[in-house]
Amino acid sequence: MVPAPRLVDLVNERLEEFLDDRASILRSIAPDLDPMSEFSKRFLSGGKRFRAQFCHRGWQAVRGPAGDRSDAATLAERHAVVSASAALEVFHAAALVHDDLIDHSDTRRGAPSAHRVFEAQHRTAGWAGDAGDYGRATAILLGDLLLGWSDELLDEGLAVLPDPAAARTARTEFNRMRTEVTVGQYLDILEERAWLAMPDDEQRARAERVVVYKSAKYSIEAPLVIGGAIAGGGPAQLQALQAFGLPLGIAFQLRDDLLGVYGDPDVTGKPAGDDLREGKRTVLIAIARERLASGQRRLLDELLGDPALDAEQVRMLQRTIRECGAVDELERVIDEQTDRAMAALSSAPIDRDAAGALADLARAVTRRAS
Repeated sequence: MVPAPRLVDLVNERLEEFLDDRASILRSIAPDLDPMSEFSKRFLSGGKRFRAQFCHRGWQAVRGPAGDRSDAATLAERHAVVSASAALEVFHAAALVHDDLIDHSDTRRGAPSAHRVFEAQHRTAGWAGDAGDYGRATAILLGDLLLGWSDELLDEGLAVLPDPAAARTARTEFNRMRTEVTVGQYLDILEERAWLAMPDDEQRARAERVVVYKSAKYSIEAPLVIGGAIAGGGPAQLQALQAFGLPLGIAFQLRDDLLGVYGDPDVTGKPAGDDLREGKRTVLIAIARERLASGQRRLLDELLGDPALDAEQVRMLQRTIRECGAVDELERVIDEQTDRAMAALSSAPIDRDAAGALADLARAVTRRAS
């Protein structure tokens, strides 16, 4: 089976080829579109490729040792899974461009976010109108462009599959993922605004719902199932991949929520306590609100979401959340969800070598520092 490092190389090669082709199309329309092409290439040149890796491992989990064959059908599947893996990375990039815009985030991966890049372009060139408006409008269109390109990449891969049913299943899963992420993003926005009118005893469940639909499903569950579908996986195999992928995806996002409050900016590429300034109503915050005395809870509610929080206020909120035991409880939930995933993996009707690789990947995504 193709090892993960080689898979990442293949996905990077596919992305480079695809983006070069789309850049030539944009250039044929107008050289003014070069900044969009350049940003897309730069933005998609980095990242951990977790979604690509899970898609590939989902394919291997179903295909098993047969994935090493060089017959035409297997080669077509390999091409399809590399294209699908690349499509997932482009979809992820589109989601990040829009997410940074919605959250007013200035940086992503240690560099300016898309809307800030185009805002700076406007300001440097001395164009008419408001630079911020231009940056936001351009980022919306860039995100839409990347979303469309992710569809094109997926379709190019699925078109070569010899099994039309496998292609339909993979496409259906991709479509479902796209819907879930979009409404999950809306639910995240809703929680940031509507929490004040919601009963306190519902806020944790509502935050957990955001975790599932905004992140867990599209980060891990959907890539696994898309890969398994490309290999022609049956219902039992695809359900087993879901049973592993969903709890692992929840653990993945809960780790991300911790990093959004406590992560090292030099490692995460985001300012310390960024989620506090953005007002993210995460499971961590819901747990803290359950544990804090009324006065501390009111202070948390007053400060959370203030973009002008200074470093000392961020440190104070970090201490408050940690000292009430919310961090320890969230770590326990991460462990519980990871254990659920590993238990599902142990009995899954999939290739054992691929299961071992998935276990390694599970440890990597739940113990990461960025």
